[in-house]
Amino acid sequence: MTITPVEKNMLIVAGDVSGDLHAAGLIKALKKQDPALKITAIGGRLMKQAADVFLYDLASQGATGFVEPLKKMPMWMKLLSMIRTYMETQSPTALIVVDFYGFNHQVLGLAAHRHIPAYYYVTPQVWASRQYRAKRLAALTRKMYVIYPFEPAFHQKFGGNAVFLGNPLLDIMPDAPAKSYAGIQNVKNHPWKLGLLPGSRMNEITRLTPVFYQAFKKTLKEFPKTEAYLFALPNMKDDVFLNLLGEKPHPQFHIVRDENYQLRGQMDYLFCCSGTATLECALLGIPMLVAYKLSWATYKIAKMVIKVPYISLVNILADEKPLVKEFIQQDANADALAAEAMGMFQNPQRLQQMHEKLLKLRASLGSRGVAERAAQNLLEDLNK
Repeated sequence: MTITPVEKNMLIVAGDVSGDLHAAGLIKALKKQDPALKITAIGGRLMKQAADVFLYDLASQGATGFVEPLKKMPMWMKLLSMIRTYMETQSPTALIVVDFYGFNHQVLGLAAHRHIPAYYYVTPQVWASRQYRAKRLAALTRKMYVIYPFEPAFHQKFGGNAVFLGNPLLDIMPDAPAKSYAGIQNVKNHPWKLGLLPGSRMNEITRLTPVFYQAFKKTLKEFPKTEAYLFALPNMKDDVFLNLLGEKPHPQFHIVRDENYQLRGQMDYLFCCSGTATLECALLGIPMLVAYKLSWATYKIAKMVIKVPYISLVNILADEKPLVKEFIQQDANADALAAEAMGMFQNPQRLQQMHEKLLKLRASLGSRGVAERAAQNLLEDLNK
């Protein structure tokens, strides 16, 4: 049945910074293909700019792990009540949820109870932990748009209708800059550019910023011309990071914001928090290490439920494993990170090899136009 113009209202829900980014791209693609669509959004600042109606900034409230989200439950319950009222009064044509399983599976339940067609864009990584969730996703969604080539076969085992149209990061990321480390002669006095990406959530930032900073200072002892660039979110003030250093910042330490990835693409090496940022950096071909620290309780639970041997998407997707070094919990300390960085700077050939392997990984994730392909597929499915 063809959707009439008065029925063309959709609700799209995302719960964190990366979800907000991908959802905003999908909103633009949907409205481009059908200008009569009216999009109501719950997410972050990018979705607010793209949608017709914005209900709540959930992305700024995101929580990670197993323990931290429990603190958000009162807020989530109020928001679920708001969504329930919206569904009952506005009767949306469709619901689209983006990642953020802990909250979004409850939103899917609300839609199923009201017979609203539901779609998952950027499906959560249930293949990595708590695989039983895949069966619930299959029951609650009409179709899932997954972002890794191995995922359709995984979801099919649980009855899910999943399609891979490419990774939506490819719509956002520029081409990987050409890099050559072969011509570096005096490695000790080379002006190395070291990028620091301590995460997008406060618990990640609080745990990793001091470690990354101290590792940079230790690296300076052997490579004194190294410049460090801490990549901060646009809405986060410098003081958030400066207060975590415990001292006056070194003159070769810089806090930067870089929404178009141009500065990040200039980095020689990165200290990167596990998460979407690792894949972004891989698509740019920037050599890196990956670090992560969790609360003690969350880490213990994670050890019991996670079914993959690596924490970084880069290593999970790479043909050659591990492609990047991973430092978890007590291993994510300044001495260990500095030693790894110095080892890479001492041997530029290792940097070159990692750069080339990361570009190979990029090629395995599809081509640009992911959001447009997903929008077209979704609208066609909805019109069946």
